[in-house]
Amino acid sequence: MDALVTTEWLAGELGADDLRVVDATYFGSVPGGPGGDARAQYEAAHIPGAVFLDLDTLADTATDLPSMLPPPDQFAARMGSLGVGDGDRIVLYDVSHYHTATRAWWMLRTMGARDIAIFDGGLAKWRAEGRPVASGSERPAPRNFTARLDPGRRRTLDQMKANVASGDEQMLDARSPARFSGDEPDPRPGTAAGHIPGSKNLPYGRLLNSNGTWKTGDALRLEFDAAGIDLARSLVTTCGSGITAAVLAFGAHLLGNDAALYDGSWSEWGGDATTLKATGTA
Repeated sequence: MDALVTTEWLAGELGADDLRVVDATYFGSVPGGPGGDARAQYEAAHIPGAVFLDLDTLADTATDLPSMLPPPDQFAARMGSLGVGDGDRIVLYDVSHYHTATRAWWMLRTMGARDIAIFDGGLAKWRAEGRPVASGSERPAPRNFTARLDPGRRRTLDQMKANVASGDEQMLDARSPARFSGDEPDPRPGTAAGHIPGSKNLPYGRLLNSNGTWKTGDALRLEFDAAGIDLARSLVTTCGSGITAAVLAFGAHLLGNDAALYDGSWSEWGGDATTLKATGTA
């Protein structure tokens, strides 16, 4: 299964015994940000057979930081309860402006799943083509999901501090130019403005076309090139809370770069008095 699948492909595979379709819509935790009721939207209309992931249930409750990767046992229990098990092919989509299916994609890969795809264009494209939708909630039989944490896909605060000093890995920030430069204050109380020293900026929306489908090939590569990123080198993506950083990580994956993600992102770095902060453009 390709990492990015089309409506035609999904329509042909829908109902296969080993295929699990997951709605990963999430509207984030940024104060004052665009809101929405992800579960209500799922229950109103979803791809037939799709289950609702609910990223709020997949966050580490042992930290005050938002959206942090949960422990493997919590992750495994949640996926198993959704009927997602070992060996399944998993297709993810969302209806969020944050393109949160990519966060689910990163989490699944970090927890050991391998056959995972993003549905290109999501529910909007599916419905625009007149394809059927379902309402209510799906209730699949539980399955066994084995979570095997791969720490190499995640970066910690200490690792990021070390990288600022060494410059070994490129750092790429998915936030808006104004948030990156510090011209716009961070919306989270007690969080400084600016960016991690040495990082580059590539607003996550630049990786997608106006109709919500993904840029691919040369069009996608040009965005990383314009941001000053060498995709032949190691890369770490970051953002405000580890959500849209996954958009950049998925885009890099489409181009053959297996980027890591700084899970704490600016919520952690900008709120820590011991970290260096930079302002201005990259």
